[in-house]
Amino acid sequence: MIYTDMEHLDRYRGICPQLDTAIGYLLENGLELLVPGRNEVDGEDVFVNRFHYTTMPQEEAAFEAHEVYADIHLLGEGREYIGVTPIERLTVTKVDREADNIECRGPVEAKIPMEPGKVLIVFPEDAHMVKIENGGAVKVEKAVVKVRV
Repeated sequence: MIYTDMEHLDRYRGICPQLDTAIGYLLENGLELLVPGRNEVDGEDVFVNRFHYTTMPQEEAAFEAHEVYADIHLLGEGREYIGVTPIERLTVTKVDREADNIECRGPVEAKIPMEPGKVLIVFPEDAHMVKIENGGAVKVEKAVVKVRV
């Protein structure tokens, strides 16, 4: 897991070529030009999903993880917590390899505060729980960059 500010994102180049592509795209384009839904960057290696939702109590949110992709979480508007726990400390309840989605349950070890300008990168070992309220239910405008690792 990497938690940083957008202005420091360039420091994390060199981990893998696809992450470098994603970082370069974000630093050059930001979130302003993204349309709702899927935005192409580099085929199945790097793409961006833009969407919105309303945050909820932690008890109503769910963990997810991925085998193939790392996720870069960025908010254009709103605030939330993202819970993170290493997947090996959780109980896996469902695996959908076609959708690259692993559902799991268990305790949140870290609650990461997210707001515009913050960046959270979670890797396949980092199960993450999005949509957690941070000061009450609010609408979140979000982008998640999917990076094949």
